[in-house]
Amino acid sequence: MLTVNRKDKSPIWQQLLNQAIEHITSGQWAPGELLIPSRELAHLVGVSRSTIQIVYEELLSRGYTVTSRRGGTRVNNWNRVTESSAAPLAKGPVRPALPLLNSAVDQLHDWFGGIQQQEVEIDFTPHEPYLDGPFQKNWRQSLIHASTAMSLSDWAYGNPYGLLALRQQIQRYLLLERGIPIGTNQILLTSGAQHSLDLIAQSLLAEGDTVSVEDPGFPAAWMAMKYRRMHVVPVPVDEQGLVVSQIHPESKLVFVTPSHQCAVGSVMSEPRRQQLLHKAVQEQLWIIEDDYDSEFRYRGEPLPTLFSQAANNTLYLMSFSKMIAPGIRLSAIVGSAEAIAQLARVQELTYRHLPVMDQLTLTHFIKNGHFMRHMRRVRNVYRRRHEAITKAITASGLGERFTLSGAETGLHVLLEAEASYNEEAVTRLALQQGIRIYPLGPYCLESRRKGWVLGFAKVDEASIAQGIHRLAGLIL
Repeated sequence: MLTVNRKDKSPIWQQLLNQAIEHITSGQWAPGELLIPSRELAHLVGVSRSTIQIVYEELLSRGYTVTSRRGGTRVNNWNRVTESSAAPLAKGPVRPALPLLNSAVDQLHDWFGGIQQQEVEIDFTPHEPYLDGPFQKNWRQSLIHASTAMSLSDWAYGNPYGLLALRQQIQRYLLLERGIPIGTNQILLTSGAQHSLDLIAQSLLAEGDTVSVEDPGFPAAWMAMKYRRMHVVPVPVDEQGLVVSQIHPESKLVFVTPSHQCAVGSVMSEPRRQQLLHKAVQEQLWIIEDDYDSEFRYRGEPLPTLFSQAANNTLYLMSFSKMIAPGIRLSAIVGSAEAIAQLARVQELTYRHLPVMDQLTLTHFIKNGHFMRHMRRVRNVYRRRHEAITKAITASGLGERFTLSGAETGLHVLLEAEASYNEEAVTRLALQQGIRIYPLGPYCLESRRKGWVLGFAKVDEASIAQGIHRLAGLIL
């Protein structure tokens, strides 16, 4: 039975949701068990029916329950990774030998650049976050402080793991905001997601290894792996996320975006998460968990990470490109101390360390509260813009012709068309009218899914409404 603690400061629906999840995960609510109708449960608990409906909707969206028109809402079937199943493999996957690394660790290398695009009136880019004057002002203050406070020793060669003071701030953030307790030796700083993936490919895989990636998915993931001569295998994605049962049997690594799938936008259900974790533990797979925009969730708190449940098998990627700005070029890989140590050795050989001024500036930015204030401010902006784009799609009639997904977390939604639809023709037509939309095609390896990935972070509410209205006029 669910109960409400009126002295608890957390929302009532959150209290009830936490209890419901505990009942499911502990087995008190057995797989297949029919949930009490929302109206009846509301009467028993002493809350409004709408509160119970929120709880039931959240259980369904996370994959704890399934529903049907005639069968009602029932507990989903799933298997949780237990300590007993993980114990025999506590050390995690076997790391490959890298004989050339130790003999060439003192040799250094450099890196690469990007692309420019034409200007348009309304750009639904899914790649860039919102930036404003307060951010610019606070970043400038942090930059000035960092340059003023630097000592001569700061200009020497740095630690390949990254600046210790910055790793300490990231450590604190992950503990307080995501509930992830780690040591600073479990954090490696990089210059972006591509850099992180390249390091992982060099450090933890061997040439020709099979890796599984989401399809549709994040193009940089398979590009980096193919560049390192890996055998890349696409795995389809549905409304519950990666289809774990179709992971290639010889895979050594699986790349996933479980909190907000790139680019479909689905949230990986709890049964799928547990299935993936169980597979990783039993078959000694690496999981790359790219958590690129999960901080921006519009109902409840960010979802628990895969890393928090299988730390020895999971490499957790976080990036300040989406949280703050791509121009910062700072990211982090979080993993077991042993895996991160191997990545740091490759970092020392190929990249040496990140620019010190950027690290010092970000350290000051976080330590002095600018980062958390920025996050609170942009969350409010994104919440309004998220609401604006979902309402505009519904009001325009696009929601009747196409399928809207991914409208729960992150900075983009997917407007999906039938597989036979000519998405490229519509993309070109929209561009001629001053609107840039992003076709799903470039996110696909073998998938034939069609549609458009629509970002809303950099488009204000008025432009969102105008852009969606004009887009509807072109294709309806």
